[in-house]
Amino acid sequence: MSKIVVTGIGVITPLGATVSANRTALKEGRSAFSNLELFPSKYASVLPFGEIKISNADLKQQLGVVEPGVTRTTLLALHAFQQAIADSNLSAADLQSSGTALLNGNTIGGMCLSDELYMDANKNEIGSEYISSYNLGSVNMYIQERYKIGGVINTFNTACSSAANAIMYGARLLKNGFAKRAIVGGTDSLAKFTINGFNSLNILSSKQCRPFDKDRAGLNLGEGAAFLILEKEEDAQGKKYYGEVSGWSNTNDAFHPSSLSDDGDGPYLAMHEALRVAGLKPSQIDYINTHGTGTENNDEKESVGMVRLFESPPPFSSTKSNIGHTLGAAGAIEAVFCLLNLTHQEIYPSVNFATPIETTGLTPVLSYQKATLKHVMSNSFGFGGNCSSLIFSAL
Repeated sequence: MSKIVVTGIGVITPLGATVSANRTALKEGRSAFSNLELFPSKYASVLPFGEIKISNADLKQQLGVVEPGVTRTTLLALHAFQQAIADSNLSAADLQSSGTALLNGNTIGGMCLSDELYMDANKNEIGSEYISSYNLGSVNMYIQERYKIGGVINTFNTACSSAANAIMYGARLLKNGFAKRAIVGGTDSLAKFTINGFNSLNILSSKQCRPFDKDRAGLNLGEGAAFLILEKEEDAQGKKYYGEVSGWSNTNDAFHPSSLSDDGDGPYLAMHEALRVAGLKPSQIDYINTHGTGTENNDEKESVGMVRLFESPPPFSSTKSNIGHTLGAAGAIEAVFCLLNLTHQEIYPSVNFATPIETTGLTPVLSYQKATLKHVMSNSFGFGGNCSSLIFSAL
């Protein structure tokens, strides 16, 4: 069977607007949390957030966006998309080919403009310039129209596993001959909609999040976007490879709308099935970029799943301790980070950790390390028990 290789990547997070800036910050163990500055919220100075300090106006200018009604969610996606296609040297003809798929995961789309949405819903007249942007698929529709993407277009909304599932779907399209290349990723911006929603669940921390720490008190929300270019190895001759997408799985523990089961069934099954698809044994995984949200439920149950699967869990960390939880974008951003792990043979540290969870006793990597990495795993678990694991392998 053909190998699915990654020939281009692009990312924007609170750590930086380029791949290299993100890598430098991760190596240095930086956290990018701050007060909100770019839109009003009663929590702006109360809770820490992973906010990208580039205004919408500046993003539009940088990206050459002149059309009305383009939301921040789309602007972040476009930023990462442009990096990825340039990195892979995709031409206009490549993009317009019927063999080019565009697959994006996000959770709120244009609902980042919740105030505008409310006002539009209560108007009798035609509405604001954003009226067509509230659709979850508005991000992909804008990119497709701008670049005339010619193949399969799909948007995934499976909560925090959205982008991971977009990557998985892209790999499957290639494996089954339904696409020649797939542009896969995810995007989400900070918004009142998500801030108020997560706050109602009482899972936002008033301090910087502490993934896998005994005294963790919740997550911090972040924003960002990332895209990867997937191609079959035989179609990518002469290009650089960041790695192979060798394994994937999506499972559901059907336990609770916002919690994982006590036995960590969803995480365990997702990781187990991804290993089966990759043809690997648990002992062959050299590092895990965990879901690692810093919430009471997730970190313990993800730990339980790892202890069930691995006789001795491999080194792991949570990059959400650096940028916060970017929701639908998390799986793509963390996939890019995993490819940086492989490319540079290095592991980035978790931050803010002090004491292991008593029931599992696992400690994440706490300092930058050079390492020999052949296979790395990335976990993304969404509300409703939608659990996905990806495996990336060095070539």
